[in-house]
Amino acid sequence: MTMKPMHWLAGAAALMASTAMVQAQDLAALEAAAKAEGMLTTIALPHDWCGYGDVIAGFKAKYPEITVNELNPDAGSADELEAIRANKDNKGPQAPDVIDVGLSFGPAAKDEGLIQPYKVATWDEIPAEVKDADGYWYGDYYGVMSFMVNKDIVAETPTDWADLLKPEYANAVALAGDPRASNQAILAVLAAGMANGGAAGAESGAKGLDYFAEMNKAGNFVPVIGKAGTLAQGATPIVVMWDYNALSARDTLAGNPPVDVVVPKSGVLAGVYVQAISAYAPHPNAAKLWMEYLYSDEGQLGWLKGYCHPARFNAMAAAGKIPADLLAALPPAESYEAAYFPTLEEQGANKEAVTGGWDAVVGANVQ
Repeated sequence: MTMKPMHWLAGAAALMASTAMVQAQDLAALEAAAKAEGMLTTIALPHDWCGYGDVIAGFKAKYPEITVNELNPDAGSADELEAIRANKDNKGPQAPDVIDVGLSFGPAAKDEGLIQPYKVATWDEIPAEVKDADGYWYGDYYGVMSFMVNKDIVAETPTDWADLLKPEYANAVALAGDPRASNQAILAVLAAGMANGGAAGAESGAKGLDYFAEMNKAGNFVPVIGKAGTLAQGATPIVVMWDYNALSARDTLAGNPPVDVVVPKSGVLAGVYVQAISAYAPHPNAAKLWMEYLYSDEGQLGWLKGYCHPARFNAMAAAGKIPADLLAALPPAESYEAAYFPTLEEQGANKEAVTGGWDAVVGANVQ
């Protein structure tokens, strides 16, 4: 083995120090520019979704000079893209700077010219399969589809998709969004379709629609957007939603009512969400600084506290950066072992089938 001369090592160290200095200077310049803009406009970020309440609070604490203007926290992914379209020429408070949408919406937004590229400092630790090579969109976190169950009302907790069709669940089952616009609801239909033998894609969409049509005909489906409040009130005793949303709601309800969170035995579906900056962002530097915060160790751990697996999870775990108590608070690892991660193509085909066929096949106006 040939030893490199000491002057090479010194040169390498100097280069690394220089690179770190450039990054620090770049961040300082970005912080100054963002503070000068003074505002960041987000959309579709409920505080009980993926720990966003604490994440937003952390950003505010770090950058008190930047006001966070939060638009429509209950909007779906399609609504987020529509907000960009509707405000292309508007630099006012209704124009979002940043979006957090389902994986399949990222490429669609790029193709339409609705988003702009930006690569955060930790870019290399975001898995290649969940980011656009040019930096237009990038994975932020993932979870698996689950059932959230009000145990005051539901005596026997369902354990699989087939159970939800049983007569004991009459007027009980809701989706956590409108399947014509919400990525969460669209992928719930995909999961149900897979549980009923459909391959991920157009086939899962078709079989999922048939499944929900059967549920609706049986009188089990409730056409209300399910959330913690509707579950607690008894309007939607069972809600199909991401595990991190269900676990967060369980914590918020604190036993009133008692809640079960179940990952179904079949059709275990993992869903990745992605971040992007609007091509028409009124506050582009604040948007970039927001991304830097989200993909920093602090931001990633903020999502993990909200039961989401952040994009840099594997790299941070390998580096020993994840506290043991956060790992212990997550569902058992085996809950994720059977999880299927649909490709962009499969998600796109499923989305087309679900959004295009829901009204005709299922006929339930979710709102």
